[in-house]
Amino acid sequence: MKTDKKEKSGSLKNYIFMLRFIGQHTPYMLFGYLFFDVLANLPWTLSNVVLLKYIIDVVTEGKDFYRVAIALAAFVVFVVITNLCTTLFYEVSLPKQKEKLYFSIYKTIYEKAAKMDYEAYDNPEYYNDLVLAMTSMNERAYAVLSNTQDILTNIVGVLTIGTVIVTIDPMCLLFVAVCVAIMTPIGRLIAKVNVERTEAMTPLDRKNLYFSRVFYLGDYAKELRLSGAGRMIERRYNDNIFDRLKTISPYLSKQWRLYFCQESLPMTLLIYLGITLFMGYKAIVTKEVGLGDFAATFNGAASISNSVFAITSWFAISFRENGLYVEKFKKFMNAKEKIVNGTDLTVFKKPVTIKFENVSFKYPGTEKYVLKNIDLEISPYKKIALVGYNGAGKTTLTNLLLRLYDVTEGRITVGGKDIRDWDIKTYHENFAAVFQDFSIFGATLGENVSMNDSHDEKKVKRSLDASSFDRELEKGTDTMLLREFDEDGISLSGGEAQKIAIARAFYKDCAFAVLDEPSANLDPVAEYSLNQSMAKAAEDKTVIFISHRLSTTVMADEIFMLENGMIAEHGTHEELLKKNGKYAYMFRLQAEKYSEKKN
Repeated sequence: MKTDKKEKSGSLKNYIFMLRFIGQHTPYMLFGYLFFDVLANLPWTLSNVVLLKYIIDVVTEGKDFYRVAIALAAFVVFVVITNLCTTLFYEVSLPKQKEKLYFSIYKTIYEKAAKMDYEAYDNPEYYNDLVLAMTSMNERAYAVLSNTQDILTNIVGVLTIGTVIVTIDPMCLLFVAVCVAIMTPIGRLIAKVNVERTEAMTPLDRKNLYFSRVFYLGDYAKELRLSGAGRMIERRYNDNIFDRLKTISPYLSKQWRLYFCQESLPMTLLIYLGITLFMGYKAIVTKEVGLGDFAATFNGAASISNSVFAITSWFAISFRENGLYVEKFKKFMNAKEKIVNGTDLTVFKKPVTIKFENVSFKYPGTEKYVLKNIDLEISPYKKIALVGYNGAGKTTLTNLLLRLYDVTEGRITVGGKDIRDWDIKTYHENFAAVFQDFSIFGATLGENVSMNDSHDEKKVKRSLDASSFDRELEKGTDTMLLREFDEDGISLSGGEAQKIAIARAFYKDCAFAVLDEPSANLDPVAEYSLNQSMAKAAEDKTVIFISHRLSTTVMADEIFMLENGMIAEHGTHEELLKKNGKYAYMFRLQAEKYSEKKN
């Protein structure tokens, strides 16, 4: 019971949170949606009780028909006016308000996600909350509003009809009260079973989403067509469907029995039978009430019971479900950044010395050190290569320098200043970076290089030349890439896309460049050409690059080989070859393999 009360309290707080959010960003939508729905349903609520009672009373009392005509005319005018108001709101205003609300939700999510630390993406719980917020919060916000509207409409209906019934015969409310007393706990059981069913189906739903991705994403298309993977996945999909049916069946059996007990028995015995006999006896035998009162109490009691049924079962289920989604949204929005912003606003015009001083690092939530006791100094204008086997810590090292993470121990200084003293946004202005998992955006070539919606065309061309991008395009830098925003947008090969990503590093006016696997998608000839172009274009920068192809490292002023999170060797290419150590072994092994392929 305590858990149920806690969940209800939490759901209520979540609803209030979301309603406040809607009221803050689209106040007219909040007011209009709640007010106009009540207004639209009020005539029909009153017609089933008050208007029906009045017409029957007039007819049975033998009064003039014009009274019925006047009542009907007034009712029609009222309905027309309410329909006019509600139609204008729902068909004209509401679609615009929805767009405004959805824009506000996504803008809020985007801004929050942009502020969060990069390490948050290593946290599956945070990432799941982000995905959930991105994919469902617009729908859930509207569902909260709709759910609140339905509850409010039913409550207004219950209060309105209840007041009318009390004026006719308060005893009728006793039937309703008993009916409600029976229906309410059964409604809670229905909601509980539905929640249990949802929780039981969640792992199977995740599997279904995986199957959907496999069959509609282009990433899997080749494998599915050229191997037996399609049949294998299809068999697992069929197994999952069987598991879903097996899992859901007992919950469906429980639910239909509960629905039958809640809806049929109380309504049939207490409303349709009980009130009919009670008020029928008073109308026909004792003549204490008229036929109009009989009809009004019967319809009114049935309407109240239906409203309570809806509130305690259908609305209760969605109330809790929507509340859980809003809770996820709140949790995402309340997540705190761990990287503390500094105040230093220095942007270097020229390269300065970078130092790693006894730096150690382990990812949040783990005990294993990825980097241990790193001491490293990079002089201005130097071209530094980081090499080593997968998992050695190369990318982690550059991520620490870019302050995507904070060091666990030690410190990193740029120009003698601890990088933790910087304003993060300003600090990032000092660096241009190209990552292994770079992205090409649905924008023009010029915008993809400048990473801005305005750019210097000559500078873009110079940057593309520096990255050896030589594809001739009819529209030049105004050529649209990808087809999300333009059906004539062009597709790129992996190598072309990588060259565009590298061009970004040369376009940005900054002192330092970090290149993670800059030639991964290039053939050896293109790689050699790129290395020559990069060396020339980056003369005014300090460059730190990571490469698995050691032929690239020949151009480096100094090479640091990492192994198990520590610096195993460092020196120039020639020095390391003379040492005949681990770097020399890796280099010669790659050279032999390349010679074999060439022959």
